[in-house]
Amino acid sequence: MIRYTLLLLLLFSLSACQPKQTGEFNIVLRLSHVFAPKEELTHFMELVAQRITDKTHGAVKIMTFSQGQIAAYKDSVEMVARGAHFISVEDPSYIGDYVPEFTALVGPMLYQNYDEYIALIKTPLVQGWVNKLEQKGIKVLSLQYIFGFRNLITDQVITTPDDLAGVKLRTPGSKLFIETINAMGANATPLPWGETFSAVQQGVVDGLEGSEFTNLGTKVYETGKKNVALTNHFLGTCGVYISTEVWQKIPEKYQKIIADEFNRGADEMVTLLKTKHSQVVEALQSNGVQFNDIDRAAFEQKTRPLFQTLPGVNVAMYNQIQAELHKIRNKKVDE
Repeated sequence: MIRYTLLLLLLFSLSACQPKQTGEFNIVLRLSHVFAPKEELTHFMELVAQRITDKTHGAVKIMTFSQGQIAAYKDSVEMVARGAHFISVEDPSYIGDYVPEFTALVGPMLYQNYDEYIALIKTPLVQGWVNKLEQKGIKVLSLQYIFGFRNLITDQVITTPDDLAGVKLRTPGSKLFIETINAMGANATPLPWGETFSAVQQGVVDGLEGSEFTNLGTKVYETGKKNVALTNHFLGTCGVYISTEVWQKIPEKYQKIIADEFNRGADEMVTLLKTKHSQVVEALQSNGVQFNDIDRAAFEQKTRPLFQTLPGVNVAMYNQIQAELHKIRNKKVDE
């Protein structure tokens, strides 16, 4: 089925960048992500797509597909790498298959808040990785569609890695996610998002991991999993990627509009998240969700070795990231 979807999308792309009869440029790009219709990322992708269409007077049209309707996760990034007229919106760990430093960038237990991640991706260190990715045929339009820290959602109180013994947790199919959840002490079970609710209800998994925004937006709490352990093990963020080959076909004046609007949308989404987080927590609590703190040092000890064992990732990358974060945190203190 996935290969059939890929074939269809490639066929669509063959006719998606034909000049109008008037000789003017136009292009149709299909944008895919796995978020549900009511989630903030879905809203912002639709908003950005409409703004781009409006500002280019229809020369650039972006069709958005939510909830994994078409190619998603690894297949989505593969579409971009192959040169399809396609925009992938995925966790940066998926572009880590092409430049492993991006897997390290979103590795476990790294960030204390949104701002230090945003500061990090603007450093020469990370921008150098962005340049390396372009050599692989993938252009980054954004890395900061942040949707909150990811936590463990189960029906029990989790405070230490020992509490996760024998617990099966749904994860996305990313190797980073799978290995991290296993290292934390649980049994990772990769499943498409569309199968998650039934898997929880049928006991295939004992819980999942995700942000408060996802919990509320998709009503995860209605599955009966109402305990949230505040592991903050990942900063939930998506990047936006397009083929460098396709990008080069787009006139510079439209490139600027596309880049500006995706950056604008990311900034707006982060601002909204900061404003709404406390309200989201209160809404979850009103639906019976309970939050608890964890032994963070114990979880950090369990997950740090991943920076030596994940494909292509090494301790040098971890140390580079920590050195930059140290500078960012010290600068913040000085200010």
